[in-house]
Amino acid sequence: MAHVQRNEINGTVFYQSQLLAHYPNVVHAVTTRHGGTSPAPFTSLNLSAHVGDDPARVHENLARVHQALGLPRAATVDASQAQADRVARVTVAECGTRLQGVDGLITNVPGIPLMLRFADCAPILLYDPTHQAIGIAHAGWRGTVGKVLTNTVNALRDAFDTQPRDLMACIGPSIGPCCYEIGADVVERVHAAFPDTRALLWRKNGATHLDLWQANAAQLRALGVQHIEIAGVCTADHTHDFYSWRRENAVTGRFAALIALR
Repeated sequence: MAHVQRNEINGTVFYQSQLLAHYPNVVHAVTTRHGGTSPAPFTSLNLSAHVGDDPARVHENLARVHQALGLPRAATVDASQAQADRVARVTVAECGTRLQGVDGLITNVPGIPLMLRFADCAPILLYDPTHQAIGIAHAGWRGTVGKVLTNTVNALRDAFDTQPRDLMACIGPSIGPCCYEIGADVVERVHAAFPDTRALLWRKNGATHLDLWQANAAQLRALGVQHIEIAGVCTADHTHDFYSWRRENAVTGRFAALIALR
C-alpha cells in the first residue's frame, strides 16, 4: 500500500506524504503529469524547459503548481541537477535562483520553496521539526552510490544542528526495483558503496535490479534517522501519473518535488 496521498486542486494533481501531513509548518508535494498545458509526449504538467517542450507552456505549468500549493513562484530555488553528490544551502541571497551542479538543497528560511525535477530518480524530502529546517535530494543510481542523501542529512546537521533522530524523511515516487534493471558496471558500484547489498539488489528473469528505495533508506538508517516513509509507487509502472525516462524511452517530461517552510 502506498504511503502517499493523491490530491487535486483546480485540476492540478499531486501526491503528498502522510508523514509530513502532520506538520502544518511544511508545504510539500510531488507533482504528476496531470493538470498542465503541454502536448504529447509531455502531456501535460511537464515542469522542465530542457526536454523539448515549449518554454511558455512550462512557465504556465509551473505557475499552476505554485498556485495550487499556495507557494510563491518567484521565490522558488531549483537546481541544474548533475546526477552527483553536491548539496547547497539556500539563504535569502539565493531566493528565486537556479543553483548549478547540485542534487541536494537545504534551508531554514520560511517562504523559499525548494524544487527538484524527476523522471524515475528518487525524490527525497527531509524535515527537521525541532530546528525548522528542510532539505530535498535527487537520487538516481549515481547519486545513490555517491551518497547524495547522506550528504544532505550531514549538511542539515552542520548548518542547523539537525539531529538525524529528529528528521522526517520521505522517499517519493520513483522507479521501483520491479522495473530498475541495471548492468554489471552499476552492480559493481553498488557493491562498492554499500557493505550489505542483500536488500538492494534483486535477481529477476536473469537480470539484476536495483532497489533505489531501500538503498536510500539504508543511508538514512546508517545515520540514525528513525522516521522514514517510502511512497512505494513505481514511476515506470505508473506512467498514467508520472513521467518515466526509462519506460518512455527518454522522450518525456519531468515532474517535480517541492518543499517549503511556512
